[in-house]
Amino acid sequence: MAKGSPRERGKLEALREQGTLNPHPEKVTDSLFQENDFFDPRDLVQVKYEMLRRVRVDKAAVTQASSSFGFSRVSFYQAQATFEEHGLPGLVPGKRGPRSAHKLTPEVLDFITRTRMDQPGLKFEDLAREVTRRFGTQVHPRSIERALARGQKKRR
Repeated sequence: MAKGSPRERGKLEALREQGTLNPHPEKVTDSLFQENDFFDPRDLVQVKYEMLRRVRVDKAAVTQASSSFGFSRVSFYQAQATFEEHGLPGLVPGKRGPRSAHKLTPEVLDFITRTRMDQPGLKFEDLAREVTRRFGTQVHPRSIERALARGQKKRR
């Protein structure tokens, strides 16, 4: 597959969207990834799997394998543990960042809902300022908008 081709760009975009784009493909020095187009150093799951396989099947030393695949020994053991527990899907990185609207506590949401009912024309930016003033917590206006939308879906 030619670098820069539409197919190649499509794969790169797919890896990016799935969160499996290797942030440091240049650190992958293993010969498989240097000599064979099938192996893509940008594919984080493939790189981790091949690193684990190199140690388990080819009996390579952990230090050597982790280094040639661009990882630390600690990362190798983490990948090994998640692979043993979850299989191949365990090698897919989890989503980063907060898992929920952690600043929008039930108390803050109640305040937002009541304020919105009292002043329906109030903009989300103004609501965010009111939350900061009242609770000392900065919340992005888009977070408020999403939280209110979620609340409306639950009531339907």
